[in-house]
Amino acid sequence: MRRLAFISITVLVTACTTFATAQYDNRYGAPDPTRHDQPKAPPTNLSYQQVIRPILNQRCVVCHACYDAPCQFKTTSWEGLARGASKTLVYDPARLTAATPSRLYIDADKASDWRGKGFFPMLNEQEDTPEANRSAGLMYRMLKLKQDHAWLQGDAAHAKMDISPTRANMCPAGVEMDAYEQNVPLGGMPFALPAVSDEEYRLLTRWLEMGAPYEGLAPLPAAVSTEVENWERFFNGDSNKERLFARYAYEHLFLAHLYFDSDTQRNYFKLTRSSTPPGQPIREIASARPVDDPKVARVYYRLAREREEIVSKTHMPYRLDAQRMARWRALFLTPRYDVPTLPGYSEQTAANPFDTFSALPVGARYRFMLDEAEFTIMGFIKGPVCRGQLALNVIQDQFWVTFLAPSDDYDRKVDSLLRQSSELAALPTGSHNSSILLPWLRYGRLQNEYLAARNELLREVIKKPSNLDLDLLWDGDGRNDNAALTIFRHFDGASVVKGFVGDTPKTAWVIGYPLLERIHYLLVANYDVYGNLGHQFNSRLYMDYLRAEGESNFIMLLPKKDRIAVRDDWYRDEGNPVREQVYGGPNTTLDMESGVRYSSNDSKRELLEQMRKRLARVINTDLDWKKNTPTSLHAGLGKLATVTGTSLQWMPESALLVVDMPDGQTRTFSLIRNTAHASVSHLLGEKQALVPEEDTLTLTPGIITSYPNALYRAKASELRLMADDLRKLHSEKDYAAFTQRWAMRRDNPQFWAFSDALHERFRKEQPKEAGILDYNRLEYR
Repeated sequence: MRRLAFISITVLVTACTTFATAQYDNRYGAPDPTRHDQPKAPPTNLSYQQVIRPILNQRCVVCHACYDAPCQFKTTSWEGLARGASKTLVYDPARLTAATPSRLYIDADKASDWRGKGFFPMLNEQEDTPEANRSAGLMYRMLKLKQDHAWLQGDAAHAKMDISPTRANMCPAGVEMDAYEQNVPLGGMPFALPAVSDEEYRLLTRWLEMGAPYEGLAPLPAAVSTEVENWERFFNGDSNKERLFARYAYEHLFLAHLYFDSDTQRNYFKLTRSSTPPGQPIREIASARPVDDPKVARVYYRLAREREEIVSKTHMPYRLDAQRMARWRALFLTPRYDVPTLPGYSEQTAANPFDTFSALPVGARYRFMLDEAEFTIMGFIKGPVCRGQLALNVIQDQFWVTFLAPSDDYDRKVDSLLRQSSELAALPTGSHNSSILLPWLRYGRLQNEYLAARNELLREVIKKPSNLDLDLLWDGDGRNDNAALTIFRHFDGASVVKGFVGDTPKTAWVIGYPLLERIHYLLVANYDVYGNLGHQFNSRLYMDYLRAEGESNFIMLLPKKDRIAVRDDWYRDEGNPVREQVYGGPNTTLDMESGVRYSSNDSKRELLEQMRKRLARVINTDLDWKKNTPTSLHAGLGKLATVTGTSLQWMPESALLVVDMPDGQTRTFSLIRNTAHASVSHLLGEKQALVPEEDTLTLTPGIITSYPNALYRAKASELRLMADDLRKLHSEKDYAAFTQRWAMRRDNPQFWAFSDALHERFRKEQPKEAGILDYNRLEYR
């Protein structure tokens, strides 16, 4: 009977939908999927670029950008609007087989092509009249729904809505919008935020009534086009040496926003693989990953202009100039060595970059990544892998990162080991579709074998305590501030910044060439956001090993008598198998005393401070609030920055604080809650590992998070009161009262004015890093 009832309901719903669709077709004509394959030219007084685009950026892109855009509706470009939306999730942790990619500009060229891939239109595709463009256009109807049912400040109905980033997608298509309007009246756009202003609504409505015209991008300045031609010649030399270097560069830079210092307009470009050579239109090779077989006789590396808006969560700027080109020539092209044959693109090749690029000098490869180490690490922070709690609970909430100094002898030996023993270096992400248990057991065995071989090499290189001191650390060659970094985790997001930021962290990593390369290929170049459950699961589990290796390198610099105690503090309540993966096991023990001199009982803190002193010449201090804020703020900010313990558990992971100064100016600060863990070795059960009495707070000037969970505002004179209120938090009710006093909540009528000013300061004060923030994770408590 249940089956019969289900079938009956399904038939009824289908019949109703078909009837409603027929009514729309009778009223507005049959849909034409090709209608937005080419845009209409706008009138001179309603330019998309000058009038509409700024509104979309300020009101829509804050939620609808990147892979996690609700319903895959991307408002970051006109082509994204024309593509429309989809009910299919990109981030689907339960996917049993790899999904078909749906990347804008790559996997389809026109709106009509996207209809064949399951995307439905958000712009009207029926007859081109003002009425049809409104009534049959989902984008207009979503905007109109919000105008008719605005979020009123303090309305109790808001609390009943699920606005969490993990909520089920509501993606009404076509005539489904009728039911959506009735059932979810508060679900208009912008979702769970105030409506656009009357003037913005008028302009958007007029533009949509006209059929969403678009004039295209302005031509590139001639000087920028010349730079593009110059760099495309550089990346497309004919020798095997040039071609192998270009492939290495591409597999490390494919996520970058490349720019030229000489370009005052700051146009960005993406390094892509094309089947066409420079001088011809780019035909991007639509492989799921940069390591996949291009299936063409010759790959050309081209600079494709970035057509989408720059959003903070994916913005990874990378400068190209004459100095950079000369550096890469000196590292890869000038030295004499042979590349007799070019490697292929098998799954085995993808899993072992040491074998793939064995012909390139290992020192050059390491220097390539070290020169812009923040960017290299940023790949797994801002790349598609780094989204969601399960992807990030493999790391601590705050830790410092340094790098081993390039060593021709040691780096060459380790590289040779990983190249010759290809199984040891194989990563579990060679394939898009992977099973879980058997590969995991295999890679666990291989990691232990690798650690044993690595330990033998360490014993060869480190023969006396003086070989195990701070001289092992890369000092940035005395000028490069990439030598010292800090990584923050914000539960389901993360940030990496230059400098040793915040108080002394619980843990630290020291990364050498093999580890840095493996992190990049595991989590960036080999990672497929459309891969199946096994592919994503194995990426996360294998990262446990890589984290342990970075921590082990740090622990080895401690006195022998303290190493086990520090390890055990990092991995409380864990068994020996987990702890010995880091240090103290048969394959992770270095029986050599540290050459670092210690004078206190807290050797870990002392080592971190000695690292700070060694790198003092190059450590970036832009995020040191004591050095970069007026002294009049120090007392209030200091009181905030020193809040620790259980009261912080009620605060969100990341927040932005806007401080109103007495002179009328405003300053922006980031507040990062560092959630303490007894251990981060478990995939599940993170709540049980929390140690709230050890939570700390990091305060920095400027914006260092792409996904703020809260927006606060206070006068300079109120900072001490705000800190006092924060210390007094004991419950969710307390925090709700805190937000009423200090937060710019989602339902505040001044929200958009606050947001616009925040972004304007971001662009002015941090022009290199600035991008549109993401409000999907903004709380409402």
